[in-house]
Amino acid sequence: MAHEYKATVVWHKKDTEKYTDNRYSRGHEWRFDEGVVVPASSSPLVVPVPMSNAAAVDPEEAFVASLSSCHMLFFLFHAAKKGFVVERYEDAAVGTMGKNDKGATAMVKVALRPRITFGAGPSPSAEELAAMHERAHHDCYIANSVTAEVVVEAAA
Repeated sequence: MAHEYKATVVWHKKDTEKYTDNRYSRGHEWRFDEGVVVPASSSPLVVPVPMSNAAAVDPEEAFVASLSSCHMLFFLFHAAKKGFVVERYEDAAVGTMGKNDKGATAMVKVALRPRITFGAGPSPSAEELAAMHERAHHDCYIANSVTAEVVVEAAA
């Protein structure tokens, strides 16, 4: 069962930019189905402002967010199947850049740090919570697609 996911990335040179001096804006747009448009840019940690837009999403942030979002969606699925009511799920995920085994700059680790509030009814034990995180990690398509270490540092 193959699925395709599409995104359109659009950048254009501004009339006032020389471009060949490498001082052009890295601001661009990510366009998704149904008309969602996300302002995007290179990271200001890589290309300084004003050539980057610190208020826009950069690919590194999107990478971390996609891992976090995927994990959360599978966690919510498994919690519901087990009869646990999740009222709130918030993850302050952090990605770390470094050198990979080949010496290339890469996202080498992503720490997911979910804080979960359970509602009425039973709450999972520490073991059940850890098992749901492990299952969510195992099921996450994004985590299965990357070489970076992904760890869950769940708050108890």
